Amino acid sequence: MSLALGAERAGAWTLARHRLAGFLALTKPRITLLVVLTTLVGFLVAVPRPVPTLLLLHALVGTALAAGAAGALNQWAERRLDAEMRRTARRPLPSGRLTPLEAAAFGLGLTVAGTAYLALTTNALASAIAALTVASYLLLYTPLKRVTSLATVVGAVPGALPPLIGWAAARGRLGPEAWVLFGILFLWQMPHFLALAHLYRADYARAGFRMLTVEDATGRGAGRQAALYALALVPVSLLPTPLGLAGPVYFVGALALGIAFLLGAAGMAVAPSGVAAARRLFHASLLYLPVLCVLLLVG
Repeated sequence: MSLALGAERAGAWTLARHRLAGFLALTKPRITLLVVLTTLVGFLVAVPRPVPTLLLLHALVGTALAAGAAGALNQWAERRLDAEMRRTARRPLPSGRLTPLEAAAFGLGLTVAGTAYLALTTNALASAIAALTVASYLLLYTPLKRVTSLATVVGAVPGALPPLIGWAAARGRLGPEAWVLFGILFLWQMPHFLALAHLYRADYARAGFRMLTVEDATGRGAGRQAALYALALVPVSLLPTPLGLAGPVYFVGALALGIAFLLGAAGMAVAPSGVAAARRLFHASLLYLPVLCVLLLVG
């Protein structure tokens, strides 16, 4: 009997671990980590020294909850479409690890928890921006993906709001400097997402998403747009220095990064039909943002 009881307990623990892993996967941990990173940068750039550590912790916790909510509710809304794509078919909902009701309740709970936490521990402005981030991601970007390729541009807006959450949590108001951080993140996202959309265009087409790379199978339009956004990013990324947010080390580093990123985007524009150039641009985008953030904090 003890062996049977032990096996039953082991099975229950395994099931519990799988369910916990499913709920964690709903939050899209890698995206949530990026959101927290950019919120951290917005806070640290805005706050005077010494850094109020407890306030920073509250801002990051609340933002992480809100970011997880957006990921969970997005997966709930797109559960049937996710089942059509190889890249997302093993997510918790299409794989059957969790039910739609569980995902919806979890996402709504995180939304309330994240926005309320920010309101109580930081300020109302930070909470409102977090709420706007979740709402625009779920109510605008998510449904528009099956309507128009401009959804990528719309989706870059909530993706660029986290630095404003950090800035608002630190200062209680927004200034021009905060919007420069928004602009940098907005422009960075476009080549990043266009490269990703090119790599997975067959998956997006299978699910009925109106991505630019689906509508233009040659990839020329996506390559040109990626290059234009990367070109616009170069001067915008230099603005923190004249605005007093960073020094000459940042300026030189941001210029070098911007040129390298632009060359990667130009490579996709010149060779749009192959995936190698898109993959190089995607990897370059993954390197660009964290390095720029470090430069902004130390340069």
